[in-house]
Amino acid sequence: MLALKKRLSTILESPKMATEDKLKKICVLLDQEVSYYNWTGFYFKNGDKDELKLGPYVGAETDHIIIPFGKGICGQVAVSGETFEVPDVKAQENYLSCSIDTKAEIVVPIFKNGENIGQIDIDSHTIDPFTDEDKELLNWLCEEIGKIL
Repeated sequence: MLALKKRLSTILESPKMATEDKLKKICVLLDQEVSYYNWTGFYFKNGDKDELKLGPYVGAETDHIIIPFGKGICGQVAVSGETFEVPDVKAQENYLSCSIDTKAEIVVPIFKNGENIGQIDIDSHTIDPFTDEDKELLNWLCEEIGKIL
């Protein structure tokens, strides 16, 4: 994961790349480098509304372009401001299914100036795949993204 972290840093620190392009490249890199990351994307607060709007992502198309706060895992993280890992989505009552192949999900919030402004959302086709290393990497990544937004 150290090599991956360095590559992510290179994207984040690129002075000539637009932020939207950085976020898309991050999704592509994570998708390519971590075999059990099967859908990787960003959701951000949609203006003054109590909802999230889909940003850059890699993976199967989703109908979940807008997610109300409190709905699904992403909507719950928008309210709680805390990382939410779901080892088995079938065991989670408040889950929005994006794909029948999704077995697990992790959502990590992004803060800017103390405000929860968005999140990274990762779905996996494997039950309980996320490790402490994943959580550490994703928390670091979201902190760094908060600095460039």
